[in-house]
Amino acid sequence: MEQYSNLGPLAQHTFETLLPKGRSAGPQNQERFAKALGAARAFATSPKGWLVLTGVSGCGKTHLAAAIANHRLSQGQPVFFASVPDLLDHLRSAFSPNREESYDAMFEQVRTAPLLVLDDLGTQSTTPWAREKLFQVLNHRYVAQLPTVVTAITLEEMEDRWRSRLSDPNGLFGRQVWEVGRREVPMFQQVGGVDLTMLSSMTFDNFDTRGLHGGTGDSQAKESLRYAFRAAREFAESPEGWLVLLGATGCGKTHLAAAIANYSLQRGQPVFFASVPDLLDHFRSLFSPESRQTYDHIFEEVRRVPLMILDDFGVHTGTPWAQEKLYQLLNYRYAARLPTVITSPLDEDDMEAPFGSRMVDPKVSTVVHIQAADYRAGRTDQGPPPPRPRGRPPRRM
Repeated sequence: MEQYSNLGPLAQHTFETLLPKGRSAGPQNQERFAKALGAARAFATSPKGWLVLTGVSGCGKTHLAAAIANHRLSQGQPVFFASVPDLLDHLRSAFSPNREESYDAMFEQVRTAPLLVLDDLGTQSTTPWAREKLFQVLNHRYVAQLPTVVTAITLEEMEDRWRSRLSDPNGLFGRQVWEVGRREVPMFQQVGGVDLTMLSSMTFDNFDTRGLHGGTGDSQAKESLRYAFRAAREFAESPEGWLVLLGATGCGKTHLAAAIANYSLQRGQPVFFASVPDLLDHFRSLFSPESRQTYDHIFEEVRRVPLMILDDFGVHTGTPWAQEKLYQLLNYRYAARLPTVITSPLDEDDMEAPFGSRMVDPKVSTVVHIQAADYRAGRTDQGPPPPRPRGRPPRRM
């Protein structure tokens, strides 16, 4: 039975040799793994229906699947374990005239095994032949209701006929799907813009509300910086809606945006910070044949981030493609009311309608006009409480 099982070096992957909460440091992934482990133990004790384990590479799916197989072997029960890409290679090689085992015998062994474990479904070559062979295996076991364990990165990108067999939305035949682990999004992601060392040094503590050279600016500029500071600080403490900082280059917009990012990171909240021109260049690069990431995946990930900071909006090249991507990004966050900070050297009247109407909507945005000519100071002097910015009024500190 050990030879039949095809486990090989995975014979060491048992329930006793895995970590109860997996290898992830994230509490949510630890919880996912613990639940999937419970489901795997229960299935190993009494394999009925199908068990589908999904999750990113390295989250522990294969270890759980192998642990089920090894437990069944320890109980004297037959099981067949197969990595899907390797299985397809074996089936192709079975057509060789020098092969002792025929293709038909090998294929029958796979689809009728008392317990079949298919590892890494979806990572195989997507030729029509490969898709057809795998569907024949899955469909036969679906109709015969044979116990099956499947691991996959995701079910969402699989073709409908596979997904319908695996997900079982009606709960038939005891099918269950468990997510073992998701990719952990880094706490801080940056695309272009200010150097990371400089960015991390921009905080609320060292923002000088006196403006140009620490105090030579006029009173209106100082007042403008004070209420911009207050609006940014209140947004950082409770990120809701949008904060739009408008003003000339060097007036302090980026410093306040970076201060919000640093404040959020200190509280354990993920942040995505991007210079708009560099972000668009990044999106364009994803269409390159050398790119290891797909545009659709990255764009979807970016537009859903918990807190997005877009610096230098309006200085990008206004091609139709760029305008469309930015509109899709901002419109999604506008409709979902996701916390967003935008800095721009443009005034409201200079913004094109699709963007301006969303960025200055008082139901969503707090718009702050910084009238200081320049910001080049290193001292902190917040001064008296600033007047309220336009848009949604800041909450009391």
